[in-house]
Amino acid sequence: MTGGGFVRLPDGSVVVALSLTMPPDDGPRPGARVRVLVHAANRARALTRLRNLGMRAVYLRGNTEPPVPDEITAVLHHPDGVVWRSAPDDDTESWHPIASLLRGRPAGAA
Repeated sequence: MTGGGFVRLPDGSVVVALSLTMPPDDGPRPGARVRVLVHAANRARALTRLRNLGMRAVYLRGNTEPPVPDEITAVLHHPDGVVWRSAPDDDTESWHPIASLLRGRPAGAA
């Protein structure tokens, strides 16, 4: 993991943002940086959601790269509450459902 952070919303829930580097043999663009956003009741549940999707080595240390307002809006308006995009600094790229990131992974891959 290269960075991340969170924002607590007025209703008490949180949006967690993580900037990850895909392993060389994983995902649609191996070695690419991706920004993953998760909406959950709290930080622990957000990380558990990602771990349950197979991202076992995901941790949030600090709050160096919290989600910006546009990212918060994107994840709140997605039905699954988990989205990603491969160019974290490119505002022209759309957010994608997490299932599209995990499609190319072998079953049980961490």
